[in-house]
Amino acid sequence: MTFAVPPLDPVGLAIEDSEALLPVARAYCIGRNYADHSIEMGGNPDREEPFFFTKPATAIVPGGGEIAYPSATSDMHHELELVVALGKGGRDIAVGDALDHVFGYAVGIDLTRRDLQAAAKKASRPWDMSKGFDQSGPIGTLMTVDACGHIDDAPMSLTVNGETRQSGNVNQMIWKPPEAIAYLSGLVELRAGDIIFTGTPAGVAAVERGDSLHADVAGLPALDCTVV
Repeated sequence: MTFAVPPLDPVGLAIEDSEALLPVARAYCIGRNYADHSIEMGGNPDREEPFFFTKPATAIVPGGGEIAYPSATSDMHHELELVVALGKGGRDIAVGDALDHVFGYAVGIDLTRRDLQAAAKKASRPWDMSKGFDQSGPIGTLMTVDACGHIDDAPMSLTVNGETRQSGNVNQMIWKPPEAIAYLSGLVELRAGDIIFTGTPAGVAAVERGDSLHADVAGLPALDCTVV
């Protein structure tokens, strides 16, 4: 097969104790999936069906490190997340079968241009550019299910320059990973290499150039980033 221009190199996530990489197919994100964060963003966690937005694979920053402060914003926020990586795909997956599709888990940060998001919401427009910009999705090293089991009860925290900004537990999700996988598979046919950012607890706030972020979910390799 001949391409008119060179295709993009695939994005691969490191796997703990392996030289292999997991190629990222697509990145889905669940909005307002923790009750406290839903409330702080003006949502109603008791009534809201799950909703999803996406980041392009090119937004993913494997392993974290230096993250460039993006253009067109003066209010970039951090959002700590558990990331679920799929090892096989499917359509209309039953909740009871969903965990069989999980390859592993990692720590992620959903970076958000909050001012652009607020303006888009006010105008009833999509907020893709507030979420899917370059380097908006740093992700730590993956742990396979064989190595860590399924992450369903684990403390999580994010610090900025050593000060705790977010803390919670993955068991506080409104829609648990099996439910999210099943629901999403009714909207699109999932593929091996798809990843799901599963939402963030309360405490999202702005970061500035020079800030150091440390994101942690118990049982997984931590993720460190510096905004430059």
